Amino acid sequence: MSRSWIWPTLVLGGLLLGWELLVRLAQIPAYTLPAPSLVATTLHANFGSLAGSWWYTLKITFGALALACMGGVLIASVFALSRPLERALFPVAVVLQVTPIVAVAPLILIYVESTTAALLLCAWIVAFFPILSNTVIGLRAAENNLRDLFRLYRATRWQRLRLLLAPTALPYFIAGLKISGGLSLIGAVTAEMVAGAAGRETGLASRILEASFRTETPKMFAALTLLVATGVLIFWLFNSLSRHLLGRWHASESARPD
Repeated sequence: MSRSWIWPTLVLGGLLLGWELLVRLAQIPAYTLPAPSLVATTLHANFGSLAGSWWYTLKITFGALALACMGGVLIASVFALSRPLERALFPVAVVLQVTPIVAVAPLILIYVESTTAALLLCAWIVAFFPILSNTVIGLRAAENNLRDLFRLYRATRWQRLRLLLAPTALPYFIAGLKISGGLSLIGAVTAEMVAGAAGRETGLASRILEASFRTETPKMFAALTLLVATGVLIFWLFNSLSRHLLGRWHASESARPD
């Protein structure tokens, strides 16, 4: 195990141990607060039924994130090359960002016939703006001297975007990606809870709602454990991507303390 993981592992283990001792010593009922051991047992016993819902949540989360990446980078590139278009369209993106998804989700579920498409759209709305905003900032962050050099050599707009603006924007884009990764998961879960969907093609949020209706608290915690694990996995994935792409040349990674 890497030395950087020792302290986080010890802290997490200590918290779980404290939780276990609290439940046992205080004799807290399982329907109020299940012990970590009971949550693990419940997760193992119900993993077959939870796995399908977990996979559905993953599809919505990463599907929305992929759409947010494609749309955010494309629109940010257009904004970087055209100030009038940015001034005209950027307020629309701001409106999408500041409107609570809980308020918009019921309307989307009315207008969009497919529940899966509606959930995907809700998660995309939440994940889109951080990528767009960070990428626009990154594309504007190129040094003026380098911009003048490209003008001196009469580089085309496409050459400036590909050779100067895109490398400058990469750290900003990855920062937005880290934010949007978690937000897409939150958006998918929130939208599904608002939808109150049931049946086979549903995610972990539906399993949590079903368990709460039946007062199956250990099962709620089991589903929540999978959601937390998904969020940690997303963060770790993009953190590793950041190290791989930026570690050799950008200060945000190369200057990290050991």
